[in-house]
Amino acid sequence: MPTKTEEKTSIERKGKYYYANGKRKTSVARVRLYEKGKGDIVVNDQPLNDYFFGALIGDVKSPLKLVDMLKSFDVVVKVAGGGVSSQADAVRHGIAKALTVFDPALRTILKRAGLLTRDARVKERKKFGLHRARRAPQWSKR
Repeated sequence: MPTKTEEKTSIERKGKYYYANGKRKTSVARVRLYEKGKGDIVVNDQPLNDYFFGALIGDVKSPLKLVDMLKSFDVVVKVAGGGVSSQADAVRHGIAKALTVFDPALRTILKRAGLLTRDARVKERKKFGLHRARRAPQWSKR
């Protein structure tokens, strides 16, 4: 017998969907937007509110809110790598890209809001002779 949390996450996973990858730092989100949904968002088989917290929930939903389709799709996401904030940004990027697959006319709205741009900032590698990427050992004159 399924528990309450399993019932919440069991989205009808049949039918047509729109797919896109979203990335941020080392996080990769594989996003599917299912047509004729109720607005459920499932991340790694958990409801959105259980997986993310606070302002990150609003960040994830922002592409759908922007184009007024919050209740139009069921969103199923598999995300891996990075931290929680990075994963939320990767999911947001993936949802925005999947919306453009659904309707290319939405591209201008999402692009203007900066949701389609891949944030390319990643951690800089450590160099030899230094403590971190740019942090040098303390220097003393005498």
